[in-house]
Amino acid sequence: MAAGDPAAEVLEAARALRRLADALGVDLRPVFVDAPDDGGDAGAVAALEDADVEPPFAPLEVTTAVLGVDGCRSGWVGAVLAPGRPRPSVVVASSLEALVETVREQHPELAVVGVDIPIGLPDSGLRAADRLARQALPGKASSVFTTMTRPAWSAPDRAAADAINRPLTGQGVSAQSFALAPKVLEADRYVRSRPTVRVLEVHPEVSFAAMAGAPVLPGKRTEEGVAARLDVLRQVGLLPPSVLSGNGYGTDDVLDAVAVAWTAHRYATGAAHSLPEPPETASDGIAAAIWV
Repeated sequence: MAAGDPAAEVLEAARALRRLADALGVDLRPVFVDAPDDGGDAGAVAALEDADVEPPFAPLEVTTAVLGVDGCRSGWVGAVLAPGRPRPSVVVASSLEALVETVREQHPELAVVGVDIPIGLPDSGLRAADRLARQALPGKASSVFTTMTRPAWSAPDRAAADAINRPLTGQGVSAQSFALAPKVLEADRYVRSRPTVRVLEVHPEVSFAAMAGAPVLPGKRTEEGVAARLDVLRQVGLLPPSVLSGNGYGTDDVLDAVAVAWTAHRYATGAAHSLPEPPETASDGIAAAIWV
């Protein structure tokens, strides 16, 4: 830029404003368009149009409130997407039912709840949902745990669960899978109570992969992984959530909940599909599928 070149200075300033607007999710055009006409706005508007930076943030068009849920140390953390709010709000509760009811107090129209937890427990064998989710995550397949059979989830310890599960599936029980037992059983009780909301199983990594067009490989607890996931959420029209961490829940929990909420929104608008399609059903009559 030539020193003292007013046109170049205006263009450079416009580019900086455009980058700031993009980062904050704000469209600056109305600021210029609605300002008093003193003859100086046209050049600024034109400069904004010509600036060679990314286009303004285009928020996801949410038509009805949806809730995405992830387990956390304090219980469950939820991300709420609501009409006119591109920034997800975060809600925390000690139980899944309490979380849903808390959100419904503010959003009575809530009809879809996505949860990052196995729903639809097999009597025997391995779920197609888990197998297909792994196939959708090359390089991240280990993030999908194998869902134990229904009788194994109620075992008093991992050794007992392994003894039950192995003859029914040919596989043992990992420590990570067995650690999920309290939350799996809680979600199972909630779904079997026939709530008046549609409850979906969603795997956040599968959702992030669908948003990005490929698995998000950096670990979700790393600085690089957090930045990558925030960038992917922005690409689909979602600003960073209202908070990223708090007492009893971490940034990875919140971002997972937002990804789950994105899939819940897709389900509400008829854009989601299930793995497998159609879902499997065991003796409990509950559809077993991961939605994306």
